[in-house]
Amino acid sequence: MRYEMLGPLRVVDGDRSSFVNARKVVILFAVLLIRAEQVVSPEQLMTEIWGEDLPRRASAGLHVYVSQLRKFLQRPGRPDSPVETRAPGYVLHIGDDEIDAHIFPRLVDEGRVFLREGRYEEAASRFDEALGLWSGPLLGTGGNGQAANGPIIDGFSTWLTETRLACQEMLADCRLHVGLHRETVGTLYALTAENPMRETFYRQLMLALYRSERQADALKVYQAARRTLKEELGLEPGRPLQDLQRAILAGDNRLMTAPLVLSDI
Repeated sequence: MRYEMLGPLRVVDGDRSSFVNARKVVILFAVLLIRAEQVVSPEQLMTEIWGEDLPRRASAGLHVYVSQLRKFLQRPGRPDSPVETRAPGYVLHIGDDEIDAHIFPRLVDEGRVFLREGRYEEAASRFDEALGLWSGPLLGTGGNGQAANGPIIDGFSTWLTETRLACQEMLADCRLHVGLHRETVGTLYALTAENPMRETFYRQLMLALYRSERQADALKVYQAARRTLKEELGLEPGRPLQDLQRAILAGDNRLMTAPLVLSDI
């Protein structure tokens, strides 16, 4: 069985997919998955579900949601529920099952090792595989209103989001290293639009455009980045972006072959 969190939360069992529709049960399920094989206290769970302003019967409500989750996770041939009551709270047992949010960072780490060794095609393959696990915003928070603001889910979401962005940066680095600059332009335009404060994507896009014989477009990207950073933060672009702009203005041919400065890995 496979638990999928990198998109709408669902359970995949063979060719069958099951979704949780109740928002509070989604939050409960997500927290137990994040802390799989660890005991999570009722207080932590209630904070994730309701925030600091708990309803009067929060404890009773939590018991109801745990019961609903156990019923949802019942499977033929599995007499025991994976959700165990263990003092001082609850624990979700995974056993041989998989969680996509655990597989994703493992693939990213493998790709990072290949990248450090200069094995760019192998690194790109791992990064592609990792990004392919995502089917939408984490836990479906972008599309069905199942957002939560508890510290466990927020912290996990922040970590995974940053890991995903780093993976996208490193994948672009790999593609530029192996000469796939033309093929990478469209993706990088989309990434700069989605992450307008992320200077690395602008830098990668400028280099991809310059190597595609689109010097003017590369300089337009710099101006767009500078305008965005000034309007939003009151800042000039960082030194790496400024250095690249000057090199493009000078028509520095070393940019056609010299590797881009890698992202922090």
